[in-house]
Amino acid sequence: MRQFAKLSIVFAAIATSLGVQAQEKVLNLYSARHYQTDEAMYEQFTKTTGIKINRVDADDAGIIARLKAEGAASPADVILLVDAARLASADSQGLFLPIKSAKLDDAIPANLRADATKDGVTWTGFSTRARVIVYDPSRLKAEDVATYEQLADPKLKGMVCTRSGSHPYNLSLFATVVERMGDAKGEAWLKGVVDNMARAPKGGDTDQIKAVASGECGVALSNSYYVARLLKSTKPEDRAVMEKVRIVFPNQGTTGTHVNIAGAAVAKNAKHLDNAIAFMEYLSSPFAQDYFANGNNEFAAAKGVKIDNPALKAMGGDHFKAEQIPLGVVAKNLTKVQQMLDRVGYK
Repeated sequence: MRQFAKLSIVFAAIATSLGVQAQEKVLNLYSARHYQTDEAMYEQFTKTTGIKINRVDADDAGIIARLKAEGAASPADVILLVDAARLASADSQGLFLPIKSAKLDDAIPANLRADATKDGVTWTGFSTRARVIVYDPSRLKAEDVATYEQLADPKLKGMVCTRSGSHPYNLSLFATVVERMGDAKGEAWLKGVVDNMARAPKGGDTDQIKAVASGECGVALSNSYYVARLLKSTKPEDRAVMEKVRIVFPNQGTTGTHVNIAGAAVAKNAKHLDNAIAFMEYLSSPFAQDYFANGNNEFAAAKGVKIDNPALKAMGGDHFKAEQIPLGVVAKNLTKVQQMLDRVGYK
């Protein structure tokens, strides 16, 4: 009887613990986003749902490393990363949990999500940015750099500048170019870009814009939000840079400009699954979309939601034609593209 009584106490304690866990209104968020405007977005979610957000901030690589180290013991419920290639890489390592959500299916275009499986979708984009071309109008005309394909045109020899070819922003673009052109033509295009370089790849996107302004390069690739940041800057040196360059949204007459995403996924070992799905759905709401996108001068991902950002409008980015290739192809092509970059010497 005494042993039975002890077991009853243990089972009661377990039941109580499970009951508390089921009622726990908590969301553990691992985020690679560090924007002040996100605070209001999180506060509204808590105010509306009563779910408290515990946030861990790190860069993408740090978050992925932490998830792998924590394994099944990880407290993470939702992961926020800032690039399709990084989301695809984490997904390929089995770090995400596929979910099914009619709200997300209705709100977010399929090309901005991971490919759907019978178990659901592993990651979803919640804001977009364009991979634009920046050029020196004293050396080139807009029609000289109207497409990504033209970056390999011998007429641009000694003019092209980019950051590392293996950087996720470039990998995401290259993965879609290869998908569209095919392997042989895609690799030949990458070789042509390398042959046209003004110098070895280095720096970030802002460095490429400044290199065009200084005359070191004639043309460069950049994410649109880096351009918007310089346009919004009150620093005289930034204004001087933007006066010397022009922006093209590539492939407007053909396939459209490549767009990348910042997005989220439910962690594989999420302990608060219902809360995680509720938060994912919340990110697709018009209120959250405005904060999520404008926090980094990006565009909304949800259908029908427009972002009123003067800097994006000033660069002509409020109504451009976007490429429709599903970003799920990034996952499929990442390894192949990296091998191509190695073969053509794109550092």
